[in-house]
Amino acid sequence: MATYSELVSQAQALMAQAEQVRKHELASVVADIKAKMKEYGITVEDLGAASSARKGGAGKSKAPAKYQGPNGELWSGGPGRKPEWVKAALAAGQDLDQFLINS
Repeated sequence: MATYSELVSQAQALMAQAEQVRKHELASVVADIKAKMKEYGITVEDLGAASSARKGGAGKSKAPAKYQGPNGELWSGGPGRKPEWVKAALAAGQDLDQFLINS
């Protein structure tokens, strides 16, 4: 029969091994999530994480959507990086006016 200290040592070794496996799996999961986000043009804001991550301070107010993409994506048309669907539409020679939201 194993002693208490031997069992504690084994438990600590297993916890260290479990942590290594968790880190390896986590890296794989994060890479998969990033690939899916890129493939579907998903932003952190789409996930709803940006509002909870930004605690304190007023933050920027969001401009109302001016354009709606082919799959219902919304974009205000403001400065900054264009969403993937906008880049794809422009690359395909489409005019952004066809995506304007009628107010």
